[in-house]
Parts: sequence; structure tokens; C-alpha cells
Amino acid sequence: MATATAPTTEKVQKFQHLAGSKEVFREKFNHACFEFRHSLTSHPLFRLDRLMELARETQEGRPGDLYYDAGQDVGVNQRWSEIAKPKFSAADAIQRIENCGAWIVLKRADKDPEYKVVLDQCMEELEDLSGISIDKVMKIKEVIVFVTSPKRVTTYHIDRECSLLLQIQGDKEISIFDRNDRTVLPEKDIETFWSVDANAPRYNPALQDRATVYQLTPGAAVHIPVNCPHWLQNGDNISVSLNLNFQYRDAMRANIYRANFLLRKMGFSPTPPFQSASGDKIKSVAVVPVVWARNITKGRKPWA
Repeated sequence: MATATAPTTEKVQKFQHLAGSKEVFREKFNHACFEFRHSLTSHPLFRLDRLMELARETQEGRPGDLYYDAGQDVGVNQRWSEIAKPKFSAADAIQRIENCGAWIVLKRADKDPEYKVVLDQCMEELEDLSGISIDKVMKIKEVIVFVTSPKRVTTYHIDRECSLLLQIQGDKEISIFDRNDRTVLPEKDIETFWSVDANAPRYNPALQDRATVYQLTPGAAVHIPVNCPHWLQNGDNISVSLNLNFQYRDAMRANIYRANFLLRKMGFSPTPPFQSASGDKIKSVAVVPVVWARNITKGRKPWA
């Protein structure tokens, strides 16, 4: 198990909110995890009283953008559907956060104009650090706020978003695995994730030594590339974390895995993505009608 240390030789560039090495960002962004810094720890938008207000607004106006559960004995490998949903509101959960074992996820916080300002500023700074024209490659960008009870575990999972996780209050430990390590993350788990089950990858404690572990304290931040497996252990205090993320516009990665999922269901052993350019293009196009039909069934735009 690798324990992360902050870079000491690279030149750090400081912006209004983010501070990091352009060299590191441009080499590793969406390829490997790395640590950097931020200056949002004292920002009034992330005080608990303001987050209670955001939780009420989200629950009343955008209930689909709110997730919260409560449990004192949540395991690393526990599925989200197995964790109890509290009968009290998200705002009450924040009020009781010290003792109720809650994990609260306030999605699309940028629907609130004040949080959108923070998102837009950080994305501008990210463009400068990474050298990537974000708007040209981005499908969706958003702010997610996590409020977590002391000692709470966030279960092992992968995401479809490219993330910047900023620790605002409290401390936690995050274990991040290499998405290219097929011992940790088999092809079939990625295929299932993109096709039918967002909770598909399973944690193997025997492989924990393959993770890079970051100790996140206020002001610390870490980059998590798309599909990198990770899990978190909260410290002894209430934790507030800010997740700045975006989904890439390119749908090819997802569609190739979806095609391979169907091929595996039919008994074939499909070639993994990015090993055959022509094969990838055929798979990506072939699966589009299936994806569009599923989206229409769920009331979404076909290309969503």
C-alpha cells in the first residue's frame, strides 16, 4: 500500500481556490490520482448552517439530486441498497450528523447560483492547470457536497465522472486504486458498471496494498480519474467535502464496455477497449440503439 506524499520539487501555482503543479496536472489528469491544495476551508457556503439550507432547498425542489442514508456499521463492500434510509429529512440529518452515522450527498449544488460561481471559478483554474479546454471535452459539470458523520465509511465504488475531491472540514482517509489494474478491477466489472449496475465493482481486502492512500485534512485535495476504484474512512469528526467533477462528452468508452457486456452475455470473450480502433468503432456504433432505447424508457433524451 502506497502512502501519498505531497510533491516538493514541482512549482506550485496558486489561484483563487486551487493550488497545484501544472507539471503534475498535465501529466496525470484523468490518468492517475494525485494530491493538490485548495483554499475553500473557510468559505461560508460550506458551513453546516448553510448546508442545512441547501439540503432543504434540494429536498423540496430537486429531490432526485439528494441522497442520504444512516448506519453505524457500514462496511467497505456494502451495497448502497443495503444501507438504511433514515425517516428524518436531510436537513435533520445534518443537524444530527455527529451521532446518526449519516452520509449525505447534495448533488448539483451548482443549481444554486452561489455554488455555481465556485464551480465556474474552479473550472477556469483547472483549465489553466491541466491545459485542457474543459468545455470542448465536457458533457456535464457539477458541484457535489458530501457531509459525513464521524467514523463513517463510504463504500468501495467507481464513478463515471472525473473528480476533484476537496476536503473542507474534518479529516478522512481515501484509498484509490489504479483503474488499469485488472486484478483489482476486472473487465467484466467495468462492463457491468456501464451497463446495468453502478455498484458492480467489489472490494477485495487482500488487494488493499495496491491502493494509494491519502490522508485528507482541511485544505487537502485529491484528483480521482474516471473509473478509479476508491473507498473512504472518515475520521473522528464531522466531515464536509466538496466534489468538483465533470463527465466527458466522449461516449465511446462507455459504449464499448456496454457492447462487451452484451457479447459476454452471449458467451463470447470480447476484446477489451482501446486494443482495436476499428473494432471499438463498430462496437460503439452498434450499441447506440440499445442505449437510446434504454434512455427513452427512462424518460431521458436518447443521447443523454
